[in-house]
Amino acid sequence: MENEKKLVILVDDNLANLKIGNNFLEEKYTVATAPSAAKMFSLLENNVPAIILLDIDMPEMNGYEAIKILKSKRETKDIPVIFLTAKSESDNELEGLSLGAIDYITKPFNPALLLKRIEVHLLVEEQRKELKYFNENLQRMVEEKTQSILDLQNALLKTMAELVECRDDITGGHIERTQSGIKIMLEELEKNGVYSEETKGWDVDLLLQSCQLHDVGKISIDDVILKKPGKLNEQEYAEMKKHAHIGEQIIEKIETLAKESDFLNYAKIFAASHHERWDGNGYPRGLKGNEIPLLGRIMAIADVYDALTSVRPYKNAFTHEEAVRIISEGSGTQFDPALVDIFLHAADRFKR
Repeated sequence: MENEKKLVILVDDNLANLKIGNNFLEEKYTVATAPSAAKMFSLLENNVPAIILLDIDMPEMNGYEAIKILKSKRETKDIPVIFLTAKSESDNELEGLSLGAIDYITKPFNPALLLKRIEVHLLVEEQRKELKYFNENLQRMVEEKTQSILDLQNALLKTMAELVECRDDITGGHIERTQSGIKIMLEELEKNGVYSEETKGWDVDLLLQSCQLHDVGKISIDDVILKKPGKLNEQEYAEMKKHAHIGEQIIEKIETLAKESDFLNYAKIFAASHHERWDGNGYPRGLKGNEIPLLGRIMAIADVYDALTSVRPYKNAFTHEEAVRIISEGSGTQFDPALVDIFLHAADRFKR
């Protein structure tokens, strides 16, 4: 039935955690709790949950061992698994993700964050199943469903982008605002005939969709760093900087499974180069001047403008005028001078 609650299996050897988790979830979901991996497998004999919340540190069989078994069986391999952990080491997260987990949630639980993360992942799973259905029936449905498939792909993309924002919840709306900033910059470039050779042949609609993935690498950055209520220290900043390279790697992995090369190529450029600087002091590669792809140089301005004019735990939002001044002063050091000129021409549009 459409209104029937989805089943969530919560696995944790700590009975207090099971009770707390059940209390958080029972209003929206049917919750089955299991104090061990063995009990979880017993539940799975007669139940197919929408998602499994799986503790890592358990006696007899830990979460890593349990997920290997889940992913090896045809009946359970497609069930989404989110790991629950009190640990914060990024190596542990990478190990879990490599085994097939879709996310990590740290304990003690934040009720709103726990519910939001489950909601987003279930939405991704529903849309993945719908996309699979459409692809399997594409030959028969091609004429009448082509637009529907494109809409679905766009929804999946948006959901992925929202998942990143959900983890990095201090930057809500960042993806949408930078997308708007890129659109303004592209329109002004065309109007003023700047970089016309480089932009010739760009599919702007595809490009604007792909720019939503510029921060996708943050999916692998630890919550402790993403949600720190203050400035990052040197070690934390070094870890955060990895998101540009990790984002590039994630998109490259998708490229091996997909044929939409133009879209993924745009996304990969945005992810890898939006933190490079005109003077060569950026990351991850320290590219300089025109070595930096034009898409990355454009995103750098849209990204920084939004960061400056948004509230962060360690700063208040700058005014539009202050942000314009800072970007103007970064011409020739942080930013491409030609693009700064374009930005200054379009500053009122950014403000609106």
